[in-house]
Amino acid sequence: MNSALCQELLERVRSCKALVVGAGGIGCELLKNLVLAGFKTISVIDLDTIDVSNLNRQFLFQKKHVGKSKAEVAKETASLYDSSADIIAYHDSVFNMEYDINFFRRFDIVMNALDNKAARNHVNRMCLAANIPLVESGSAGYLGQVTVIQKGLTECYECQPKPTAKTFPGCTIRNTPSEPIHCVVWAKHLFNQLYGEPDADEDVSPDAADPEAAGSGAETDLLIQRVSTREWVSSCSYNPDKLFQKFFTDDINYLLTMDKLWQTRRPPVPFNTQCLPLDDVFSQSMELLPDQRLWSLQVCISSFKRCVADLSKKLDRDGDFLVWDKDHVASLEFVTAATNLRAHIFGLSRLSQFEVKSMAGNIVPAIASTNAVVGGIIVMEALHIISSKIYHCKSTYLRCQPNAQKSLLVRCSLPHPNPSCYVCSDQPEVTLKVSRKGSMLIETLLEKVLKMELEIAAPDVEIDDGKGTILISSEDGETDDNLLLKLDRFGIRDGSRLKVDDFIHNTKLIINIEFHDNTDDKYELVRSAKSISKGLKRKATEAPQVNKRAREN
Repeated sequence: MNSALCQELLERVRSCKALVVGAGGIGCELLKNLVLAGFKTISVIDLDTIDVSNLNRQFLFQKKHVGKSKAEVAKETASLYDSSADIIAYHDSVFNMEYDINFFRRFDIVMNALDNKAARNHVNRMCLAANIPLVESGSAGYLGQVTVIQKGLTECYECQPKPTAKTFPGCTIRNTPSEPIHCVVWAKHLFNQLYGEPDADEDVSPDAADPEAAGSGAETDLLIQRVSTREWVSSCSYNPDKLFQKFFTDDINYLLTMDKLWQTRRPPVPFNTQCLPLDDVFSQSMELLPDQRLWSLQVCISSFKRCVADLSKKLDRDGDFLVWDKDHVASLEFVTAATNLRAHIFGLSRLSQFEVKSMAGNIVPAIASTNAVVGGIIVMEALHIISSKIYHCKSTYLRCQPNAQKSLLVRCSLPHPNPSCYVCSDQPEVTLKVSRKGSMLIETLLEKVLKMELEIAAPDVEIDDGKGTILISSEDGETDDNLLLKLDRFGIRDGSRLKVDDFIHNTKLIINIEFHDNTDDKYELVRSAKSISKGLKRKATEAPQVNKRAREN
């Protein structure tokens, strides 16, 4: 690679200080490419440890490395390509306060190889604050994307809204599933009700309050006092037979009493283990991998009962609750079995364990060759930046099928910043619409709006009233007395403005308050006006944008 670069560029590469955030699928390819390209000073940060499921695509790792730090092992393996490369590994979270703006300013370029939106948002803001160029990337199956972010010149990662995860109505999940994914969601909810942190919104019992069931016989049961699923299973000591009987027979019989639900739908058929279908035998190719084969009903039943017992023992060992993990065998088999049992009851197609894992984990299977292509493109864009030729940089999209020009790689002009972006514009503002009657607690403003929605971890908030009235302080305990008070206690009214200071990302934000007359306590956060992107001129058929939130494993 060194011989392919001119002497001037080679010297710049050797003196460049690069930061790689993420040492997974793309991160491994990227780190190897940087070392082979001649980069001598590289830092890599990743909190994860190596799992056996990583080994089929993250080639810097071997079986002997399972359980070890990804960053540390990636450093050791990449150093074998060039022992003179000075690679520093940080086995830590990029959110750690230690990695502040001054930390980012040590580097000439930052390259993201991340797998989640929150971390991407954070690194985006840190690079904007430090005025350091960022190369952003992602992959989703056979699709890939690389783009460059430079403050004031290009769109930042948050200039355009990202698609939110698809959700389904609770009554559909609990009463009337019509697609296999509904059964997957129900099975994950069942896992959480039995073993995880119970959430009332994830109840799996039939919903007698379903508006479609109005007038059904089940309505009279609304007055019956119900116990939580967790209390019930504890009272029966997690007996696998009783759990099977309740969820796949008794609850289905109860659903059938909601006769109005089944006037235009195929009614579910309660499970009868004594009368399984005679044709429940699948002639499947033995060439299929085990996790790609469909399970028979008998296998689903035995797997469900075995996993109930295994997970119950794990719950006793581990403490108050379990967290569902797609790579934990019993957890995945439980959800697979429960999914297919419910799908059979409602006449839906069964799924393989591989399909359930993809759906339940909200992941797109990672492809090693996609990560390799993306890793190579990142380095090409980095070379443009190091050469002070950022105007040569492009947004690059890797497609599944060639376009009209028979190209799998489509390059587009970098989009200009969105002037309405609440993160990178010169005067960032958002509008918070709240109920005039219910108003809003300061605690809700802090926890839900600022921390959750706007991802400002330690905000300082004051009212723009000429007095500098402090609502929220980032100093521990300083404004705790305000948290249970409502906005109107501080004279905040329709048209008031709040000034927010995010010292971690060194940014400021104005929140405009609008009151509406709804009686509930719901609020709406309007982050920006209609998005503007003048720099990106392409047809949708030429370069479909890859979801930047897609997992890259």
